[in-house]
Amino acid sequence: MENDDELNSLKELISKQLKFPKSLNYKKLTKGGINSKRDITKESFIKDCPFTLKSEITQDHLESPPFGSNLTCNINSYTKLTKTSGTTGNSISWIDTNDDWNSMLDAWSIIFDRANIERTKDRLFFAFSFGPFLGFWTAYEAATKLSFMTIPGGGMSSIARLNLLEDSGATVLFSTPTYALRLGKLIKQNNSIKINKIIVAGEGGGSVPEIRKKISNLWNGAEVIDHHGMTEVGPVTFQDDYNPTRLTMLPGFHIAEVIDLKTHCEVNIGETGELVLTTIKRPGNALLRFKTGDLVKKGIREINGKKVLSFDGGIISRIDDMHVIRGVNVYPSSIDSIIQRYEEIIEYRVKIITKDSMKEIKLDAEIDESSNSADLKMRLSDELHSILNLRIPVSFVPTGTFERFDFKSRRWIV
Repeated sequence: MENDDELNSLKELISKQLKFPKSLNYKKLTKGGINSKRDITKESFIKDCPFTLKSEITQDHLESPPFGSNLTCNINSYTKLTKTSGTTGNSISWIDTNDDWNSMLDAWSIIFDRANIERTKDRLFFAFSFGPFLGFWTAYEAATKLSFMTIPGGGMSSIARLNLLEDSGATVLFSTPTYALRLGKLIKQNNSIKINKIIVAGEGGGSVPEIRKKISNLWNGAEVIDHHGMTEVGPVTFQDDYNPTRLTMLPGFHIAEVIDLKTHCEVNIGETGELVLTTIKRPGNALLRFKTGDLVKKGIREINGKKVLSFDGGIISRIDDMHVIRGVNVYPSSIDSIIQRYEEIIEYRVKIITKDSMKEIKLDAEIDESSNSADLKMRLSDELHSILNLRIPVSFVPTGTFERFDFKSRRWIV
């Protein structure tokens, strides 16, 4: 039997979107023959409503500037503006009503609860820029709403953030996996840092065992907790209670699908596909069957007697980031999980080049000056070949060659 709450939310969303004939969502619904919420089921909605592509959203914002055509409230009802990161295209502005924003805060309260974060004992440190990108803004405001001590770490150097972490007695850190690694490498011995949990988001890696282990080791054994979301769809998942390398959908906030990349049909349990989301709790600026670009492995788990989608291995990759090299699918997370096993490697870049109309890949890395470069190159090359079944040329460059990242990493050069 369908989840009545989700179905009712979907029906109300459809009813509201159909009142705005100039909107992108109206065009999607009517193109699929959906002219009323009556007789709608999740199955019929998925069958009839076309997908929404990121490129369509970008075009819609250009044609209906500055916020697109999908707004269903008076403009004065919108109180929050954020921007997409623009990592896969043009950055666009996204606005939310108080009700929609509070829905995202409710999602974070579930994430806090699942992470066993307690108001009476935990102090929360947010190591992000506090700029226009959604980042951890909803997490920060949810923590404030729940009366946690919240400690903003924006606009500070890494050393200043570490000093504030110690001075404030913070116990929970929020950051990207990349920055948790970078900050952890700067921690001095005999420190008095009390961080015991690190909630990571913003990029892949938080569900990769090698990366999780390295972050934890740098932070005195702190528990690493993964989560993912997007500006357009809000918070999406929380880390599974029983399997730390599996993400589970936050129940009730989205209609979720996992589709085959070629047929666009729903995949079976255990198969890999693209995550598609409909935002049923964000009706003021909703998306219908939005192709997120996130590659996931479909699973199911039961929460309070209801079946909920889960993803083994978390977010495997962004589909745009997957490269086929000599017939082998190569993902950034695959390379990163190997790199993180080598303490000698400080930073790296992966270059994708085209040679004789074929894609090739090479790796450049900064290493500790005291390392045996010849031995390291042989070990790294052999491991890359063993795991990926590819011979990848490895070169070492001087320390300081590559930029360090405070937010999302950009290590792949195409």
